[in-house]
Amino acid sequence: MVWAYIVGMKRTPTKEEAKASLTIREFLAQFSTDEACLNHLFDIRFGQGHVCPKCAKKSNWFRFKAERAYACQWCGHHLHPTVGTPFEDSRTPLQLWFYAIYLFTTSRHGVPAKELERQLGVTYKTAWRMAHLIRSHMEFVDGEFPLFGNVEIDEAYVGGRTQGMGRRYTGNKTIVFGMMQRDGQVMTKIVPNVAKKTLQPIIEANVASGTTVHTDELRSYKGLNKAGYNHKTVNHGAREYVVGDTHVNGMENFWKHLKGSIRSTHIHVSKKHLHKYAKEFEYRFNSRENPSAMFPALVSQFSKPSP
Repeated sequence: MVWAYIVGMKRTPTKEEAKASLTIREFLAQFSTDEACLNHLFDIRFGQGHVCPKCAKKSNWFRFKAERAYACQWCGHHLHPTVGTPFEDSRTPLQLWFYAIYLFTTSRHGVPAKELERQLGVTYKTAWRMAHLIRSHMEFVDGEFPLFGNVEIDEAYVGGRTQGMGRRYTGNKTIVFGMMQRDGQVMTKIVPNVAKKTLQPIIEANVASGTTVHTDELRSYKGLNKAGYNHKTVNHGAREYVVGDTHVNGMENFWKHLKGSIRSTHIHVSKKHLHKYAKEFEYRFNSRENPSAMFPALVSQFSKPSP
């Protein structure tokens, strides 16, 4: 995750860390060429002096120009910095990949594939694939941590045409389930229904026992007290939205931004891929205290490199 959590507490970023995101001039100065991007990947994943997995010697690694690889000084074994990253098996220049990630971290409402197509000069198919791989990478970097303290829990119905069916018809919508730790992170899940047997296991798996949970009057939340939580509710059906410190306004605000982006930026999002868009907004929300760390994290945190 972009924030550092130490002994369950959020680290407050310094003023320098919390500055605005990287400017385009700073981006181009750091990643002016494909070679600069590949060197960055090598340095953060291996670095000079990395022990060769073949000959087991500390090595100076030399750029192998015929491919995106570095060769061991002793045995010639190759290391491929892009393996295990979104850029693996992609012929798209690395600088375009890095710039696409930059766009995702400087936009508040997301980046549609058509925008990537225009800005990068690639085909729509390539732009669409890049966008989804970046969203999946955001999910990986963000990670998931147990929620505690005061946690708001709510569900949202996204997408689906309701023309002629009435405002309350939800049969063709996708359900997104959300849990938000106040002054902390948010976590979203796509669920098939809002039945108790569906929602409560997710809560128990991701919210620490003893936590105060705030929900609306949905019957599926009944029984959370017996599950070890301090359960407080507001009755939206009776136009009750805040009772003391009990409300789900934080989650409602998150849903507002997610739905607004889909309507205005993406126009349409399929049920199959909705979870990626939700995770993109989850990552952006969880990085709100330190937006300048989003881009460096996305171009520096990857799965463990293979030998």
